[in-house]
Amino acid sequence: MLDRRNLLAGLATTFALAACGRGAGANAGVLRVGSQKGGTKSLMLASGALDGASYKVEWSEFPAAQNLLEALGSSAVDLGLVGDAPFQFAYQAGSPIKAVGAQRTQARLDGALSILVPAGSPVRDGKDLQGKRIATTRGSVGHYLVLRSMIASGLRPEDVKIVFLSPSDSRAALQSGAVDAWSTWMPYIAAAQAEGDRIVVDGRDFVQGYGFEVAPESAIAAKREQLSDFLRREARALEWASGHVDDYGAVLAKETGLPPEIARATAEKNIRLRVPIDNKVISDQQVVLDTFRRFGEVRSSRPLGGAFLLNA
Repeated sequence: MLDRRNLLAGLATTFALAACGRGAGANAGVLRVGSQKGGTKSLMLASGALDGASYKVEWSEFPAAQNLLEALGSSAVDLGLVGDAPFQFAYQAGSPIKAVGAQRTQARLDGALSILVPAGSPVRDGKDLQGKRIATTRGSVGHYLVLRSMIASGLRPEDVKIVFLSPSDSRAALQSGAVDAWSTWMPYIAAAQAEGDRIVVDGRDFVQGYGFEVAPESAIAAKREQLSDFLRREARALEWASGHVDDYGAVLAKETGLPPEIARATAEKNIRLRVPIDNKVISDQQVVLDTFRRFGEVRSSRPLGGAFLLNA
């Protein structure tokens, strides 16, 4: 069995925030791309999709969407892939960002987003979470999953204590018993399962599988050509990855330091294809926004349509 302390603690250091540049227009020949847990970077490197690009890509690594969105909102990076829930959360908070590309998961979503408990926990399903403390990152897909699970289980806001922590701090809190459960995503799920934690709520019935490539308004104005080219290349890389999971997983393991079996499991759950940003995609996001609003997590009335750049 893998050593839990070394494996899960290693995730926190592997995915530490890298230094970011300043100002979207500082160098028009450079596109600064944020990558969560090595995913986008590994995809583009493994597929060779950036070969021949007329600009240089500078990568920055982030442990979670929240950190990446903060960098996007401050124009510290030009582009980054995040889930629909954190994107909506950040946009409604007033961040000067827009979705310029959309992707949707093609693989089975089971196990890709889950609420975990320790092996010896008496919790068996969503209803058993009543009165429990659940760790997750504020505004994340994990946060969204907790809320959707509460609705499905008939729980009221006061029935569950949500503790907002980073992924690494959430892991430590679960391990120490400071919280009873952890709502998270891959590869954290696979790493935790390798050490005996188990899934009590699977997100497959609660999420739509969308991810959005997000850019600050400053980068859209200054680097639209590079953004469009990167998105075209990424679309080809996504098609390549659907038939080369092993190759993608191998590069992901190399880039992140994840054990090969966990990297491959993560790559398999990350099989996505580009989809157009159209009225269907935008209307689907209303469910996400309504969920956050129902629990008082989002109070602004920023128009949903303004979050998307059509035909980017």
